[in-house]
Amino acid sequence: MPRRTSHILLTAALVVALVATSARAELSDGIKGALSSSKYVYISSTRKNGTLGKPAEIWFMYHDGAVYVGTPPTSWRARRIKAGRPDAKIAVGKPDGPSFIATGAIVTDADAQTVMLETYAKKYPEGWSQFADKFRNGFKDGSRVLIKYTPKS
Repeated sequence: MPRRTSHILLTAALVVALVATSARAELSDGIKGALSSSKYVYISSTRKNGTLGKPAEIWFMYHDGAVYVGTPPTSWRARRIKAGRPDAKIAVGKPDGPSFIATGAIVTDADAQTVMLETYAKKYPEGWSQFADKFRNGFKDGSRVLIKYTPKS
């Protein structure tokens, strides 16, 4: 095999290996179960000095292997993502509950927003009527952003 061809094949193999290892991590069945049954997650985002902030309780949606939250763009979790510090610890059910490390991203996804609104209406019936308009209008006017936390490997 000519040297150039073997170099191209080796490069292609490395690219495939990198893509395969950069795929999102698969959560354990225990964490998936906790995400399915819990009302809250506790997010500790990454500070400038690299330490994790205090866990903040928040409503969430577990959808397509990721945790989604709706939050004001002025929240610490959103500000830290914008500042280039997207990693966070997600604890499920309680601050010291089962947890995983995830990478957060502010996303514009109208379908995920719609699913979130429907999910929250069912999951949080006791408080949803009080917050529904804040979420719905907030996504439209920018006073709320959608954050997607993808588990890290």
